[in-house]
Amino acid sequence: MRRSTRAAGASFRILLLGLAIPIQAIIVPLYLLIYKLHLYDTMFALMLTMSGAAVPVSVLVMVSFVRHVPRELIGAMLVDGGTEWTVFRRLIVPLSKPVLATVSIYDGLNVWNNFILPLVLTQSNSVAVLPLGLTKLEGQYAINVPAVMAAVLLSVLPLVVLFIVMRKQVMR
Repeated sequence: MRRSTRAAGASFRILLLGLAIPIQAIIVPLYLLIYKLHLYDTMFALMLTMSGAAVPVSVLVMVSFVRHVPRELIGAMLVDGGTEWTVFRRLIVPLSKPVLATVSIYDGLNVWNNFILPLVLTQSNSVAVLPLGLTKLEGQYAINVPAVMAAVLLSVLPLVVLFIVMRKQVMR
């Protein structure tokens, strides 16, 4: 089940390089790539780049968790006649629910609060995301503080609901 090959180790190290390179360092080449692929000012460009930015942390957390699953549990399931797919489906996935919830909340917060990628990769109001929309509530010479505070409160509600739904998994 837990085979360690050179290709797996090399691909893991390459994925971890994504942690060493911040998104701000590659924003200009990323913009040029998105522009040349004719994806500028589309939601697909935002989904693609933010998903790619979330992969290194998610892989690191998940791999670290799965490495700490006792080999005895896996061996016992295999001795009892289980296949590798059964071990994954009936042991790894149920044990991973707290980690999946944590990764989901962490990545969700990063995507929800991301400002620089939508600012650089979008232009029109139809594709604007929440953090950009909040900046448009400011006037040139004045700020409507009650409107901004109401918008910020409404923008936080989905994250609070997500945490409430997943709190049992996170607390494990």
